[in-house]
Amino acid sequence: MMDMTVTTYLVYLLIAVPLTIWVARTLSRNGRIFLVDVFHGNADFADAVNRLLVVGFYLINLGFVTLFLRSGSPVLDASGVFEQLSVKLGIVMLVLGVVHLTNVWIFNKIRTRSRLDSMTRPPVPPNDNIQPVTMTEQAARYGY
Repeated sequence: MMDMTVTTYLVYLLIAVPLTIWVARTLSRNGRIFLVDVFHGNADFADAVNRLLVVGFYLINLGFVTLFLRSGSPVLDASGVFEQLSVKLGIVMLVLGVVHLTNVWIFNKIRTRSRLDSMTRPPVPPNDNIQPVTMTEQAARYGY
């Protein structure tokens, strides 16, 4: 018969790994349109960045899930299983949320900067320079 600590490990992995996969897929699917906008409609580039982000997301979060598997003390009964799982899964969900919000914040900064750059550039390059007019020239021109 398996002891309760091993049961806790198995249940933790059976919940944490699919949860991580679900979050990664959801972020990838729903974040695509945001990335296309960030990269000015370049869908191929946005898709490539999206795939790289998913790989990084898996590495960071599944690495964390794996490192966080170990329990500091043995689990003795069913209530201990629930207590351990609530702490472990709660922390995993918080880490998933922080990683997600960090990604959104970074890409929003990139998007904002990109939009500011596009707004400060003239639509066409100037073809001539206009010399400033002095007050005397202006008075003479308009008869003051």
